[in-house]
Amino acid sequence: MRRHQVLDDAGAPARVPFALATSPVMARTTGGLFVMGGVLGMTLAILMPHEGPGNRVVVAIVAIGALVFGIGLAVIGDLVHPRTHQLLVPLGTILISATIQQSTSNTAALALASFYVFVACDSSFFFSWLRAAAQIVFAVACCMIVLASRDGLPWWSGLVPSGVTIAVGAVVGVLARLASDADIDSLTGLLNRRGFDTRLHLEIARATRTGLRPALILFDLDRFKTVNDELGHRSGDAVLQKVADSWQQLLGPSRILARYGGDEFALLVPDMSEQGAIALADQMRESIAFGCSAGVTSWQPGESGSFLVSRADVGLYRAKQAGRNRTVLESSRRPPLAVELVEAIARETLDVHYQPIVSLTDGGTIVGVEALVRWKSVTQPSVSTEEVIRVAEENGLIANLDRFVLYRACRDALDIQQSVPGQSMILNVNVSGLELVEKDYVARVDEVLRATGWPADQLILEVTESVLDVNTPTAISNLGELRGRGIRIAIDDFGTGYSSLSRLKTLPTDFLKLDGSFITSITDEGEAPPLLEVIALLSVSLGLPVIAEGVENEHQAAVLASLGYSLAQGYFYGYPQSAPDIAKQLSRDAQVPLPGR
Repeated sequence: MRRHQVLDDAGAPARVPFALATSPVMARTTGGLFVMGGVLGMTLAILMPHEGPGNRVVVAIVAIGALVFGIGLAVIGDLVHPRTHQLLVPLGTILISATIQQSTSNTAALALASFYVFVACDSSFFFSWLRAAAQIVFAVACCMIVLASRDGLPWWSGLVPSGVTIAVGAVVGVLARLASDADIDSLTGLLNRRGFDTRLHLEIARATRTGLRPALILFDLDRFKTVNDELGHRSGDAVLQKVADSWQQLLGPSRILARYGGDEFALLVPDMSEQGAIALADQMRESIAFGCSAGVTSWQPGESGSFLVSRADVGLYRAKQAGRNRTVLESSRRPPLAVELVEAIARETLDVHYQPIVSLTDGGTIVGVEALVRWKSVTQPSVSTEEVIRVAEENGLIANLDRFVLYRACRDALDIQQSVPGQSMILNVNVSGLELVEKDYVARVDEVLRATGWPADQLILEVTESVLDVNTPTAISNLGELRGRGIRIAIDDFGTGYSSLSRLKTLPTDFLKLDGSFITSITDEGEAPPLLEVIALLSVSLGLPVIAEGVENEHQAAVLASLGYSLAQGYFYGYPQSAPDIAKQLSRDAQVPLPGR
């Protein structure tokens, strides 16, 4: 079975047999043994008779030193690296040997020799078999040598305490490993749920004393059930082992990784900001060749471990509901950018720009626009639109942001349309997956349409393919209700998901937005990629118009038109513009009929 790894003295991975071989537990255990040895040593220093050479004062000083050191170790144990205990145990062995050498009575010397059992207990409980055996052999050698060196004691006087030390070490080692197995996942060698929860409570107790802020990340492998169902459980186990190995190599020894159950993993970082945890979660997700969702949170003073886990689980749930393969923060605190975004939404200082959507069958005439949010942050001037949306989703602001963009876009589109006599256009607005799964989302859209007066049949809501692939009943129901009101639905980033091709007939869909990565494959050299022709034929057979995104030159536009694509969008036709600028561009184009369903 695999075991947790820490670094040995050379910096290489070293096996650790016990899931609780952590700084606090090791420090308190070792410190307690030093305290016990100190108390008993002081007692013997006072009571032992003066029958021969030796110095009871030295014994007393060593005992007091062990007592003080043990208390200090227990108090500051959180600061002592587990590797340090490999030096503390032989130090204890040397102190025991010194007190035996300086005892004034052979009877007391034999009594003190029983302290070597402490060495065996500590070593066998926390160290690997090899390291524990080395510590015990050193203790036994010291026992035999120091007792044999005393006048009046035969060489074999150390056999009994040495034998007891070996026996106790073996028994404790076996029991410790049996107990440890209850905290270890047998498949991956990581902590299991029980072991992780124990460590979580220890880290929270430590954070309460030290002021650290542990961060918690819950991971869930996307579509893992499909692997088990289609390839078998043995293949599923191999995936879990590979993920565990990849993440163990990526993470340092201070980070606590566990298989929390099934295809769910948990990571506890003793001290890290939420933004740092998000970056780490993204790095871990990108390091494996398998889709993965993550929920991130951090501990707040006074919170229990179960509450912390439940909050991270909410973030994980939101990540999966938003379309999987992403990281979502569920936090009681908001980063500075989120705080600024709250104010920007409240004061309506965000802007919405509009990128033209043109008809390829009518010579590139503008027939609609896509609304794109724009924001100039004071704290992060270079923040991208994708980052703004991510921050909104991670901090519970997406509902307000979506409503703001939809309201502004509908109001601006109405002004644009009225400024161009006879103009009738479509308005595309993106929808967050987190919003689409809300039961009152349809009512909120209705409210915006009533407030702005924008016609429902001229509104197209864009939903990413990954969101629809989640197949959440509430999301599908909402899409059906929206279409019942005349609103049309477009699958955004089409071709980058997993299952839409097999479900296009059943999904409530009116348009497909072909991802720009397909358009970049159109070059001046050679023919058009066959896949583009297949998608064009598929759209015709299903009656779903395709909006080709990312058109950047005339050649790409010509190829798409020749293949039968009806709508396109990209820098070739215009960059995202303000409402007045798009109205001017529209006024130069002739009106064409509104694309039908």
